Amino acid sequence: MNQNEFKVKRGLKILGVLAFASVLFYSCDQKSATTTPVESAGDGIAAVDLKVAFVYTDSVINKYDYFKKMSEEITSKGKRFDSDLQSRARGFEQEVATFQQTGGNMTPNQARAKQDELVQKEQNLMTYRNNLMQELSADEAKMMNDIYEQVQLYIKEYAAENDIDIILSYTRGGAMWYASDAMDVTASVVEGLNNKYSSKTPGATTTKADSTAKK
Repeated sequence: MNQNEFKVKRGLKILGVLAFASVLFYSCDQKSATTTPVESAGDGIAAVDLKVAFVYTDSVINKYDYFKKMSEEITSKGKRFDSDLQSRARGFEQEVATFQQTGGNMTPNQARAKQDELVQKEQNLMTYRNNLMQELSADEAKMMNDIYEQVQLYIKEYAAENDIDIILSYTRGGAMWYASDAMDVTASVVEGLNNKYSSKTPGATTTKADSTAKK
């Protein structure tokens, strides 16, 4: 399963593009998430009044305990599927080998019938394999969809609790090429996200995020 670089928050990416332009234009000398207030000519928030932060999105996903737990479950399920599939394949191969050894003692009709049976079994085995792969793929897609929704919800809560107007999504090759480390809230977001998950999951333990991690 390819779990290893997850790009999250389509919604945050859209915000990131818009917010990044504002940050570049109005806040070139900004050194922290808080900006200096100025008067606004109209209603709403002036661009330089915005409090901006960012998260390393890969870290948020990869260090989220729910992601770790579900990834382990899907990996374990994949191993069970693989073991079952290999067992069926070995049984089929043995049946083919037996037919090759004893087929000469069959009548033409019997041999033809056995060949048709083996062809059908091979097709069934291929269908079974494809169904297992589709099930794992569906599990992975559902897991990521659940994670996107949970992270998005928590990011909104985190922003409200910390009086942040915009939280940018930092991904390699994304819209944001640089931001001050003072704006990095990845560790606290991961820690809060895991605390929220563990509070709803009996027996779950919270993994404290490494504040020095960047990716």
